Amino acid sequence: MSSIMEELLAESTFEKLLEGSIIKGTITEIKQHEVIVDFGGKAEGAVPSSEFMDIGELQVGSEIEVFLEKLEDKNGNPILSYDKAEQKKNWENILNTCEEGSIIPGRVKSKVKGGLIVSIGVDSFLPASQIDITPSKNLDQYVGQTYDFKVVKINQDRKNIVVSRRELIEEQRQNKRRELLADVKPGDSRKGVVKNITDYGAFIDLDGLDGLLHITDMSWGRISHPSEILKQGEEINVMIIEVDRDRERVSLGLKQLESNPWDRIDEKYPIGTKIHGKVVNLVPYGAFIELEEGVEGLVHVTELSWTKRISKPSEMLRIGEEVDAVVIGIQKEEQKISLGIRQLDVNPWDMARHNYPSGARVRGKVRNLTSYGAFIELEEGIDGMVHVSDMSWTRKVNHPSEVLKKNDEIDAIVLDVDSDNQRISLGMKQLLEDPWDDIEAYFKIGDVVTGEVSKITSYGAFVGLKNDIDGLIHISQISENRIEKVKDAINVDQEVEARVIKIDRDDRRIGLSIKACSYSQDQLAAETAAYDSLNSGGDLTSLGDILDEATR
Repeated sequence: MSSIMEELLAESTFEKLLEGSIIKGTITEIKQHEVIVDFGGKAEGAVPSSEFMDIGELQVGSEIEVFLEKLEDKNGNPILSYDKAEQKKNWENILNTCEEGSIIPGRVKSKVKGGLIVSIGVDSFLPASQIDITPSKNLDQYVGQTYDFKVVKINQDRKNIVVSRRELIEEQRQNKRRELLADVKPGDSRKGVVKNITDYGAFIDLDGLDGLLHITDMSWGRISHPSEILKQGEEINVMIIEVDRDRERVSLGLKQLESNPWDRIDEKYPIGTKIHGKVVNLVPYGAFIELEEGVEGLVHVTELSWTKRISKPSEMLRIGEEVDAVVIGIQKEEQKISLGIRQLDVNPWDMARHNYPSGARVRGKVRNLTSYGAFIELEEGIDGMVHVSDMSWTRKVNHPSEVLKKNDEIDAIVLDVDSDNQRISLGMKQLLEDPWDDIEAYFKIGDVVTGEVSKITSYGAFVGLKNDIDGLIHISQISENRIEKVKDAINVDQEVEARVIKIDRDDRRIGLSIKACSYSQDQLAAETAAYDSLNSGGDLTSLGDILDEATR
């Protein structure tokens, strides 16, 4: 009879157990992965041990409340949840005590897609974007940690709560930012953490206040990118340079914590000092030499060598090379030092006046031709220049290529030496006597001469005579008949016979006539007079002018 009563009683109790309700039970066994609870059902239920914050605090025989999800699953076993019971019990309490915007402590339970589950008495969702100010790639590091959270959204119908940790951090930083802005002043030294690195500088977190450390304020020396001296997350000391409280901006400096090496630069590197440094940069106009951190000097390309013809510094130097140099100038305010490498050696031009006195005969190779003359290499690094006007006594040389070609070995006379400007003037014609000094020994009026036509102009034709002297056959002296164009009657390289009808020593000009070859002395005298009259009337230009307009 008693056993029947017990069964009836059990069935009566079982029928009172409602799925979806919170019931009381007694812990009968504590295992590694589950806790066994007797709740008065047909069978005991198992609760996963992971639902308890600390399973070590549980004791066999203790009474706990659990949530009855199912009286029997397909295997006839009940499904219980301690966590859901707590959630259900706490939900109403949360609604009564918590509202959107309130601050509440919570523990991160697990990682889910898109964020974290945080227990604040009930489960709430913490989006990944709301975990911290900077996105975190590793969410596992937060699981098990306890923080304060701000409730940003409560959905009663769906029983869903969204929380944020980032908003709290930002509010805290904002408060710290205001405090720091009110407190800091230029010249202060502060600790900070490198938050972000850009091409133009780095942003430093001063515990809530971000400041910009520009690349120009990182080092007194040369740096190409901030990453050369800083790395993200590094803690550094910086100096406050400028504070803009209205815009909440702070400018920072790193190099200002050290003395400026340029302050006493003229005392440390007086002009004439020999220095040793490293080549740090090469540019088309010279090389920058680092003397010490923050101090560089420029060796201009013209100061690299006395004798070598250097068009760019890379012909002589390379980056990273250590070299000696001499200080030749200081501009302290502009933070510039001029250096010279050639000053380490004796200047060969100092001996040029002694080695190449005026009137001396020298020999050298034609190194270069220009429109106005030829450069003759006398020794390595020392050239002399023969101007076109000093190439011939008798010919007007329009371009040196008419007389010389590159690499020719020639003799010349030193005309002048300018050591200061590193110039030596040479002459070729000075090797010979000027035939015009005794022109009558070569040509007389009335002489019949032969020569080859070298140039044709609108005025006449030039004929090469002996001793490299040119004569001019004016267009009026070619034929008895009127000639419109010289080239219609005479060709270049044609050999002609003509008569000397004019010798002008002052203008260094000889007038020739083809038509006068058969003239009598009286006719010749008359033609000479007519020729003189033509010249004095201005119809006949000077030899130089005509040569300038020469056309073939």
